[in-house]
Amino acid sequence: MGQHRTTAAAFAIAATLALTACGSDDGGGDDKPDVPPYKITHQSKTGNQRTVDIEVKSTKQLEAVFEDAADKLTDDAGYYIGINCNSGGSAAADNRLANGRKAVGSIGAAVTGMNDGDIEYEAVEGRTCPDK
Repeated sequence: MGQHRTTAAAFAIAATLALTACGSDDGGGDDKPDVPPYKITHQSKTGNQRTVDIEVKSTKQLEAVFEDAADKLTDDAGYYIGINCNSGGSAAADNRLANGRKAVGSIGAAVTGMNDGDIEYEAVEGRTCPDK
């Protein structure tokens, strides 16, 4: 009987570990949408107020693009992020799809009027990409 109990106990432990591994929430996997390709066309590297311009080829997952880019901004500053379509703009005006901002550190909070670490995203209504 001793071997049967050992085998049963080992099976119970293995099953518990498998369920724990499947049920863990590590922030990855399917919880985060796929980020479509984007290109940073301009990014300020100095100053308290910085701008980041991003170009995309479609309006799909714009907020995911914004969040991915914002996650990479870590210097203490206030960031203003613009997402533009790679077509439909002109020399005088971008084809702006979305705007956002992020506060990093006390400087970023002072510049943006937000709390440290906060982000804000807003899509421009009625825009298409490629522009029709």
